[in-house]
This record gives sequence, structure tokens and C-alpha cells, in this order.
Amino acid sequence: MADVLDRLARCPVVVAPMAGGPSTTGLVAAASAAGALGFLAAGYKTAAAMLAEMDAAQAGPGAAFGVNVFVPGSPTDPAALDGYLAELAPDAAALGVAPGQPEWTDDDWDAKLAALVARPPAVVSFTFGCPEPRVIAALRAAGCVVWVTVTTPDEAALAASRGADGLCVQGPEAGAHRGTFSLDADPPAVPLHQLLHDVAAVTGLPLIAAGGIMTHRDVRAALAAGAAAVQCGTAFLRCPESGAQPLHKAALEDPAFTATAVTRAFTGRPARGLVNRFMLDHPDAPAAYPEVHFATRPLRAAAAAAGDTGRMNLWAGEGYRAATERPAAEIVELLSGG
Repeated sequence: MADVLDRLARCPVVVAPMAGGPSTTGLVAAASAAGALGFLAAGYKTAAAMLAEMDAAQAGPGAAFGVNVFVPGSPTDPAALDGYLAELAPDAAALGVAPGQPEWTDDDWDAKLAALVARPPAVVSFTFGCPEPRVIAALRAAGCVVWVTVTTPDEAALAASRGADGLCVQGPEAGAHRGTFSLDADPPAVPLHQLLHDVAAVTGLPLIAAGGIMTHRDVRAALAAGAAAVQCGTAFLRCPESGAQPLHKAALEDPAFTATAVTRAFTGRPARGLVNRFMLDHPDAPAAYPEVHFATRPLRAAAAAAGDTGRMNLWAGEGYRAATERPAAEIVELLSGG
């Protein structure tokens, strides 16, 4: 843990894991070479694919990096999804596809954990829940620092009690999925700086602030509020090393998109993105993850191929207008203050 904290003391910037394409080995390498801590996103990948990315990252010029893993939840009753599948039918027809099979998977959980214990990166972080103490203990014994994403003081206290080394404190300003442990609960709306204060009241673990951090001034404010470092995703979405869809990158500066909102429409989990037609047409999507993710995946892929940003998931945090096309290294320098 000391080595990771020393690195963050020199450059308190973590490049967030962004599953689904934006996180690339090139982004991790560029961020790490600039002094930040880059993260690979293992979500939606097999353990073998995760290991291949780790091999590529370790072969690059960068230093230490982290790997983020999704904690699997419980399956949803398939009957509860029938209404939403029917609701998706007009969108699917317009795109010339059919909704996908709303299946549940554990995202190759056991295989990923075994691989990370055998080939430990500097940091392993978890999102959507907190692993059992034995999982955290095994990773720590292998040499990993373990972080858990939390959105409430109760989640923070649970993660601390299970042996986490640090907490990624995610405020409601953050783009993409909220890291809430409970799929059914509405995400808390406590602003990031207040949330940092509330979490610090229940644990003395190092805190990594996430949510709407786009400038050096934002970084300074988060550190002043008690964070040891910041985690930024949206700030890097438009950089050359990002694997985000070109349409997604363009939308972040398109004046046609004027706001973000939290929706379950694309995946069944609360996630913040640019407000578009699909969000507005499906305000009551069920809390069913990853089933809804798989159901809408063919629609999202077809929309991207057709240039239909009205039906794409355009994840973005509240500060998205400040995202730039600068190289990742320059963004790290801007955030850290040079």
C-alpha cells in the first residue's frame, strides 16, 4: 500500500476504469508514463481477455497499473423483463435488429479472481459490491492493494470491515455506472465533497474521490475535502488514447446535448450519460443488471453503426463539457497542476 500511496502523493490522479471500450492499454500506458495510476477495466471481459490486456500493459513503458472487476449480483426473474423487452421492440425494429437474450452472468468472476491472485497487479478495485473478506485477504496476500468503490457511508463501513485498503468514493456527479451495492436502491444524491466528509467519519482508510473532477481546481478541492487522490474518467474520454466510440467523443462537445441524467434504460443499473431519446423514451426500465445490458446490446451496437446517437449510451459525468482532445499525458499534467 505504501508504494501506491507514495505514487499518488507525487501525482494524485487515477485514470478511471471505463468498461465497454474507453479504457485501453494505450490509455493506461500513457497515464502511467505521465505519473498517474491507470486502470484496466475487466468488466464484460473473460479472464483470458483480462490477462491479455495485463500482458500488454506490463510490456509497455508505464509503471504500475490497476485492474477493476465487477462484483456480480443476483439474477432477476425473467418474467419481470417481459414488459421491457416488448417496450424495446419498436427501437429494435427501427434499427433492424432484435433485442438480445436478457441473460445473467457472473462476468467470469471466479476465473478473474484466480488470475489476479496468480498475476497480481499493483491495485485491484471492485465495483457494484464488496467481495467477501477471504477474497480481499487472498489478493492482499498475493501483493495487491485492494480498493472498493462506495457511494454511501454504510458501504464504506462494510468495505473497511472486510479488509479493503482504500475506498473509491463515488459521488452522484460521476459518469457511467454508479457503484451502488444495491441494484434496487436509487443512487444517493449527496454531493461528492459532503460524501467524502461523511465517509471519513466512519473510516480512516485512504479515500479516492470520483465524480465530476475535470480541472486542477476540482482536484485541489477534492484533496482539501480529505481525499488522498482523485479518479477521473470523463476527463479522458476524448483523448486520443481513449477507445470510446468516435460518435461518443463527438457528442461530448455537440451543442445538441445539453445535460446529463441517470438512467437504467441501457443496462438495468443506474448510470449517468448524455440525455438522449432512448433515455427519455424508457424512463421506467427495470432494475435488472446485467440482463438489460444484454437485451439492449444489439440495439446499441446497431445504433453506433448507423450513427444514431439518440439510441446510444453516451456515458458522461456532469463536467463533460470540459473534456478535451489533448493527449492523456497532457490531461494528467493539467489535473495534477504540472
